[in-house]
Amino acid sequence: MAFATNGAVQIFYETFGDPADPTLVLVNGLGSQCVNYRVGWCNRFVAKGFQVVRMDNRDVGLSTHFSSSPANEAAYTLSDMAADVIAVLDAIGVDRAHVMGLSMGGMIVQTLAIEHAPRLRSVTSVMSTTGEPDVGQSTPEAQARLFGPPATDRASAIANHLDGLRIWGSPGKVDEEAQARYAGEAFDRAFDPPGVARQIMGVMASGSRADGLRDVTVPTLVMHGSADTLLDPSGGRRTAELVPGARFVLIEGMGHDYPEAYWDEWVDLVTTHAREADSVRR
Repeated sequence: MAFATNGAVQIFYETFGDPADPTLVLVNGLGSQCVNYRVGWCNRFVAKGFQVVRMDNRDVGLSTHFSSSPANEAAYTLSDMAADVIAVLDAIGVDRAHVMGLSMGGMIVQTLAIEHAPRLRSVTSVMSTTGEPDVGQSTPEAQARLFGPPATDRASAIANHLDGLRIWGSPGKVDEEAQARYAGEAFDRAFDPPGVARQIMGVMASGSRADGLRDVTVPTLVMHGSADTLLDPSGGRRTAELVPGARFVLIEGMGHDYPEAYWDEWVDLVTTHAREADSVRR
């Protein structure tokens, strides 16, 4: 197993593909472990000519958990989580990388673009928002599920995962049998509901990124699903409005998930964006 170090924090990561190829770092969303970027999906990016890195954010998976932190204050911010990504790049000896982040991961890669632009080749922010209170809001049903009772065991972890997908997943595209299996695998690998709560506090403590996004110079692609009820597509549109030269793509029918039905379109969009960014910066 490989770990990068950011101060006292250890970040678990895995790589796929040829280290000589351009690197694409995949950054997870709230409570999501790196295994949610399925190996088959990672390999589709490898086939397009990337070295792919998937990693566990702090407080999930095999990375450092902040279990001893006070329950009523944020133990870290999105800036700290962005610095974790930089630590992974340092660990694998990569000076500049393409980064793609989903949901909270989109917030992290936006923060990378604001605070660590020289280390980036391109940014793709997916199903995310800017931190401004008037965009990217959840529907009442989605918010109730997100902040509902946390799982206490394997069965309830699977049930909560499926209940969420029934609210914010891509309509007609959710394979519940496969998703139940994935949720069980994630539970077996690591289970820490308070870690998810700590990530939420870190996001809330970070505030709006609007001012910083206006000054971003890294080539940016913003993607959002039209059926997203967890983070309204207005969050993606606003992100693209703020970042100079950003491209916004609305994927029809996609919710706040990443079913295999959208992988080919998704991989093609990110690959084209990355290649265009590299061609401009040569």
